[in-house]
Amino acid sequence: MIVNERETEEGLLVAVCDSDVLGETFETGDISLTVTEEFYGGDEVDEDAVVDSLARATVANIVGTAAVEIAIKHGFVDEQNVLHVGATRHAQLLRL
Repeated sequence: MIVNERETEEGLLVAVCDSDVLGETFETGDISLTVTEEFYGGDEVDEDAVVDSLARATVANIVGTAAVEIAIKHGFVDEQNVLHVGATRHAQLLRL
């Protein structure tokens, strides 16, 4: 998986994606999701690093079957809130 962390005025923004979806575009109906290098590109990491990043995130965007599954497994995302876009999954996390 790939993780990109950015500090913003609102807190830590984390983008996580499966390695194999980087650069891909997924579509379902009116929804189109492009997993760009600019936003999602970062360091190749293991599950523990993904969990660490999500635990510190104020906002997170998560794309890919494996990445979303990790977010669900560790309680960051409720499966009912996951979008299925084309052949992949997408979830967002926002801590207030």
